[in-house]
Amino acid sequence: MTLAISRGPKVETKTVEIAILGAGMGGLGMAAKLRRAGIDSFVILEKGSDVGGTWRDNHYPGSGCDVPSHLYSFSFEPKLDWTRKFAKQPEIHDYQLHVTKKYGLRPFIRFNTEVTESRFDEASALWHITTATGETFKANLVVSALGQLNRPAYPKIDGMDNFRGEKFHSARWDHNVDLTGKNVSVIGNGASAIQFVPEIVDQVKKLNIFQRSPNWVVPKADRPYTAFEQTMFNRFPLLVKLHRWMIYLTLERNFLAFIRGSFFSKLFEKAGLKELDTYITDPKLKEILTPDYPAGCKRVLISNDWYPAIAKPNCETLTSHIAKITENAIVTEDGVSHPTDVVIYSTGFQTMDFLAPMKVIGLGGKDLNDVWRNGAEAHRGVAVSGFPNFFMLYGPNTNLGHNSIIFMLECQINYILDAVSTLQNPKVRWLDVRKVAETEFNKELQADMQRTVWAGGCSSWYKNEAGKVTNNWSSFTAKYWWQMRHLDLDEYALVG
Repeated sequence: MTLAISRGPKVETKTVEIAILGAGMGGLGMAAKLRRAGIDSFVILEKGSDVGGTWRDNHYPGSGCDVPSHLYSFSFEPKLDWTRKFAKQPEIHDYQLHVTKKYGLRPFIRFNTEVTESRFDEASALWHITTATGETFKANLVVSALGQLNRPAYPKIDGMDNFRGEKFHSARWDHNVDLTGKNVSVIGNGASAIQFVPEIVDQVKKLNIFQRSPNWVVPKADRPYTAFEQTMFNRFPLLVKLHRWMIYLTLERNFLAFIRGSFFSKLFEKAGLKELDTYITDPKLKEILTPDYPAGCKRVLISNDWYPAIAKPNCETLTSHIAKITENAIVTEDGVSHPTDVVIYSTGFQTMDFLAPMKVIGLGGKDLNDVWRNGAEAHRGVAVSGFPNFFMLYGPNTNLGHNSIIFMLECQINYILDAVSTLQNPKVRWLDVRKVAETEFNKELQADMQRTVWAGGCSSWYKNEAGKVTNNWSSFTAKYWWQMRHLDLDEYALVG
């Protein structure tokens, strides 16, 4: 039975079997698999005006994926006609629109609907969901698909509000701002900056990049797919499956480069230094751009045009910390004032608060934000003890540094489908992961993490201020797949 939602002025509570929070890649994949399973009693609550999540929001010049295209699509819905090996944002968003249309998901989506609170009611065994618009929903099971990279982070700099020029975050790019012939300052030099800086450097008069720390940058094996390749993929879908497997195995091998002190780690660093030597000849700039930490400790970036762009005469990389921002300039701690017409914040996302600003209240009034005060963690990245029938996609410790997040999402989606199937038994009211199972899982995970570069001495968005890695998976994705093959009911308390 398809969910019917009243759109009249009367405010009423809608009851569904499943509520999915977010219509990004995870939410769309979850909904598509529900429809494939014949389950139609669900709603997708999306705070934006369209589907896509990060690929809807990050439309800055040059925006694209650092995972090969054919592995950045669902295995149950492969795209046979990717135009290039690493897809750009418009093509990825088009794929999301395709999934939405093919599986008839739009009638299930409530756009411009931000969830402010999800509260579990023990008497009814239902989640009570409140939105910013005042609407309420009840659901037997909640799937949070909010992702880790959806809330832009801004630095705290004295005088930010005094700046009279144009300013925006790269994840909220303002295409109405003409950068031609202007002095542009980019604060940050991470994964977004290495994509849009080469696109704008020839357009601006002067480009200042304020760097906090250098990155390891390795070549990007990108090129368009030939017409012959696309024809063969369309004519023989089995070739796409083989191609996906080859990409997967190649990327899976790359995890060896993230083991501290490994031979493959040294090879990775050698490739990065060779790329630097190829394009940067100025000794001073080369010193500025050479990392002083192991490759992978921070996110490894892939690009073919970053170094050529920042080596141009109108581009300057600055390492002196910013002291303040005035009405028309950025002043660094060395006392130098850098005239600026436009400020672009390329300062990443708020990655530690996984579900913020939403409040999640579980058994006994337990607040998930309090539970996670010392660092977010979950059982297999999807469930937290004391929060029955609440599951996450792309939750704590499920981010990757070497393979496709789509693979991880599919493991989680299939796992959650097992939970959905279990809850269809009328004798089962809710599932709650046992605390001992969650604790043992995270104990093993953090022990594994110590052998990786992510647990190294550098600071990164992978870990919190206390040094605990809360974002990344600690091993091969094959290990995660093995653990997520099915929901182990011995790890859960079943209340009936």
